[in-house]
Amino acid sequence: MRKQLQQTIKPLLKVFFVLSLVLTLALGHADGALAARSGGRIGGGSFRAPSSRTYTPRTYAPGGGGGYYAPYPGGGFGFPFLIPFWGIGGGFGGLFTILIFLAIANFLVQSFRRASSGETEVGYSDNPTVSVNRLQVGLLAQARDLQSELNHIAETADTNSPEGRAEVLQEASLALLRHPEYWVYAGVGTQQAKLNSAEAQFNRLSLAERSKFSEETLSNVNNQLKAALANEALPPAGELDNPTRLISEGPGEYIIVTLLAATLGKFEIPKINSTDDLRQALRQFGSMSSDQLLAIEVLWTPQAEGDTLTSDDVLAGYPDLRLV
Repeated sequence: MRKQLQQTIKPLLKVFFVLSLVLTLALGHADGALAARSGGRIGGGSFRAPSSRTYTPRTYAPGGGGGYYAPYPGGGFGFPFLIPFWGIGGGFGGLFTILIFLAIANFLVQSFRRASSGETEVGYSDNPTVSVNRLQVGLLAQARDLQSELNHIAETADTNSPEGRAEVLQEASLALLRHPEYWVYAGVGTQQAKLNSAEAQFNRLSLAERSKFSEETLSNVNNQLKAALANEALPPAGELDNPTRLISEGPGEYIIVTLLAATLGKFEIPKINSTDDLRQALRQFGSMSSDQLLAIEVLWTPQAEGDTLTSDDVLAGYPDLRLV
């Protein structure tokens, strides 16, 4: 009887032991996943409609006097209007023929005036197309100089002007281009939307990336510079004896940098399958004109010294990245 009871209990103990081990590993992995992940952020911009819509400069009439003629349509009681009335009694057909001649003559003369005076029209629709572009690069953690460069950009950037934001994108792209030997992963995506819905799309992508940080330890958004205190960014107490230990252990740790840019018009970055593709994509981001940029964000993790991003973190948080 006793032997039979032992035979019954033994398999149950094995199952209990396996379940305990699985739970221990799972909870241990969850603790690692919930460990602090510092992040940096640089950004700014607005999704307002362009200020210059269908603009036609005034053209001053010859002969001085400060007057000007208005561009087509309309335009006073001038040359094209006088011709048909001058010829009414000379054999022109009915009223319909006169009106057709009037319209053609008015169009030709006004077109000639615009061409000869160099008038230009810059047209924007009320709701133009906007491209929201995202480029992500995963680097080995040995590229520690990159973190310092991004920190410096955040601390000195003017994110409140179009020129300053274009410069941020250029400097961040250059910082990444300087470390090709550490490139491991990359991903790119472009989504197009009308202006009135592009901001929501841009914010959705930004929030998705920011939610992967436990804390934004350094940020400069619309010239509002914020930085966490140094002791808030330190790793757990057991690692305080060597704060750079984890980040220098080897190729298992990474830095992830995300570039977001919303631009007027259709702007698409080709898919990335190699380091050459990534280099070309970074050059495209870095050369975006301030006239076309509506908003930008540069996000990176980890930001704080001593923080680390493991390969498990990359697989869980950035599944769209591909090896390059």
